[in-house]
This record gives sequence, C-alpha cells and structure tokens, in this order.
Amino acid sequence: MRTVALYTLGCKVSQYETEAIAERFRERGFLVVPFGSPADAYVINTCTVTEESDRKSRKVIRRAIAASPSAVVAALGCYTQRASREAAAIAGVDIVIGTEGKLSVVDLVEQKLKERCGQIVSAPPLDGAKFEKMRITGAPRTRAYVKIEDGCECRCTYCAIAPARGPVRSKSPEDVIDEVEALYSTGTREIVLTGIETGSYGIDLDPRTSLSELIAELDRRASCERIRLGSMAPELVGRDFLEGVRGARILAPHLHMSLQSGSDRVLARMKRRYNRARAIENMYKLREAIPGMQFTCDLMVGFPGESESDFADTVDLVREVGMLSCHVFAYSRRAGTPAADYDGQIEEGEKRRRSRELIRVVGEVRASVLDGVVGDGSTHTVIVEEEREGGLFGHSESFVEFLIPGARVPVGDAVRVAPVSHNGETVVGRII
Repeated sequence: MRTVALYTLGCKVSQYETEAIAERFRERGFLVVPFGSPADAYVINTCTVTEESDRKSRKVIRRAIAASPSAVVAALGCYTQRASREAAAIAGVDIVIGTEGKLSVVDLVEQKLKERCGQIVSAPPLDGAKFEKMRITGAPRTRAYVKIEDGCECRCTYCAIAPARGPVRSKSPEDVIDEVEALYSTGTREIVLTGIETGSYGIDLDPRTSLSELIAELDRRASCERIRLGSMAPELVGRDFLEGVRGARILAPHLHMSLQSGSDRVLARMKRRYNRARAIENMYKLREAIPGMQFTCDLMVGFPGESESDFADTVDLVREVGMLSCHVFAYSRRAGTPAADYDGQIEEGEKRRRSRELIRVVGEVRASVLDGVVGDGSTHTVIVEEEREGGLFGHSESFVEFLIPGARVPVGDAVRVAPVSHNGETVVGRII
C-alpha cells in the first residue's frame, strides 16, 4: 500500500485543508502515516504569517527530503504562494503549489509516483481565484473545523496573509449545511466555522448573504448541538450581526476577537477598520444580548511606534472587557509590508517585556472571570472531549475549560456541570 505523511504549519484553516487532503489520499488508497515515518510521499502545508513561519516551513520541507530522499515531496500553502521560487529552489522538492487548487496535490503526487517527471510549480496570481470545494466527512475528536471562507481584503499594514490568500470567497450555504450535518452524523458534537476573514462570509456569493444569515439557516436546519465561530474582526459583529444571531439556539456564547491592539493610534497605523470604542461597544452589546457570552482575543505588542501609553491602552482593554483568555504575540517585521518600513521599530527585548507583562495581566483577568463562573451559581453544558487527570475534560458553551474528577461518561456526551473551584486556568466541576 502506498503511504503519505502530512504536516501542517499555521492556522485552523490550514489544518482543515490538510485533513481534507488526507481524506482525498485515503479515498485513492493511500495509508496516511505519522510525519517522520517512512513514506512514499510527504505533503507540507506551509505558513507565512511571520519570518519564523517561513523558516519553519523551509525546515520541515528539508526534514522530509532528508527522511526519505526517494520519496515525493510536495509543499503547498501560504509560504509557497508568496515565495514559490524560493521554495522550488530547495533541492529535492518535487511539487510546489500555492493556496489555490490544494486538492490537486493528490493527483500530482500520484503522477510523480508513476513517472518521475520534472519539478511541478503552480502558484498563479489569485486575482480571479474561486472557492475551492473541499470537505471533511469525519473528525478524530468531538470538535471539528469547517472552512466556510477563504481570502482577506483588509490589507493591514503588518500582514502578509492577504496577498497569500487572495480575495474573499465563500462556500455555498448548502455545502456548509451538508458538511455540518455529515460531521454530526459521524459523532462530531461541536462545529467551528472558520475562515481567513470569517466575518466577511457571503459577500461574494450571488445572491449575497452574510455570516449571521448562515447561522440562522443552520439554526433552522442543522441537527448539531453547538456551532462556534472562528476569529472575528470587531467591526463585523455590530448591529446587523447581533440581530441576525439573536436567539439562535445553536450558536455558542463565545467569540474569538481579532483585536490586535487597544490603542486607537496603533489601530490606525495598522489600518484596522475599527477603533477601541467601537470594539468595546460591540462586545458589550453582544454580552447584553447573549447570556453567558465570553470573549477571547488576539493581541499584538511591539508594533512600530507603540508607546508605553499605547501599550497601557491594550492592557486596560483586557481588564475592561474581562477577557477569558488572550493569544499574545510580538510584532514580526515582514518584508514587503508597509509596517516593515515604519519608523519606531521596537527593540526585541522590549517586545518580550511587554509580552510578559500582558500575559501576566491576562492571567489575572482570567482568574477573575473564573471567580465569577464559580461564584454565580449557574450550571454549564460541557461536551466531554477526553479523559484527563483521573476525570473528564471538556469545554462549556462559553469556552470555559472544565475538569470533572472521578466522572465516567463516554467521550462525546454532553453533561450538565456545576462549577466548584478553579486553579486560574481550569474550572473543577461536578455533574448534576
């Protein structure tokens, strides 16, 4: 039996794409083996969000080549879209594909295994790209990601992803519903709708639709118990979104916000499409309308020109909103982006200091949020994801981590849990 090993760098969208590619290989009779095992072919789905991501992508490609010089090695994704010539110059790479036509890697690998023709490189401009139809039919865990959108048109001054992914393009509502229903029928209990710019879903479709309309349609027609949303830009969760999702039984009361900064000055230099007041107002309105709503977010420190006052604005925003958790990361200078040429580049040591300080505050705020979870007398529905530490582990509707000691319930079951205590990260609960 022919074997293939796959490796993913980067975001949930890329992880979904790799799983869809893996399913296609299985349909063709391949055995998917762990990366690093001997294999007839290796497929690396690359990332380019930072310079470090580029470096890691090249490292993994070379690792595959070294592991089995006779194997077919294919690289695809965001790094190979932005730097196809650089990727193709790595000795031993057989196939280089960008971010369009990723499923074609299966045909190309089969072709290469049958006849060792020359190197194949395909990373055309994305101006006229269409949404690539792909889907997954099963997931190894209780939570599965469904890609509903690709591309981004924000053009933030620090970001290299927009040119690597192309314009916004969306999966049809019917295809989304069919995929969600298929996953639920095979045991998936929570679906996360994800994309590069998820909140822009539907603007390219004819007739035009929106993310809130998709959620409303899923709420009417889908059987699954819980829909969660991937990362959302704050300006896209305003009044229209709120009215569209109000009362949806299926939508989990949790949103991950792509905030980036709490400083108006920094947000303007980033060319984000909102300011601090608008972001906070939209989150407050969502919290008022949807009981139990919790927020997580992405926050960048060390953007060029970020002053101590700007940094303090970001710290204060975490406290003001009461974030459940935050992904904190330092600005990475990306060649070819406007911010790379900005004055006021921050020294790396200062970026690390700000990261540590913000992470410390995030921990304090999370502990305070969990104090409220334990102390407000409410109960929570937890989908059991795995056995851990002598009990069961899972997430509530609002994405709070729960550990249920001594419980014996099948993975995938939904249980009602009363919070008892917490350790600053995880809530200990008991089944009621």
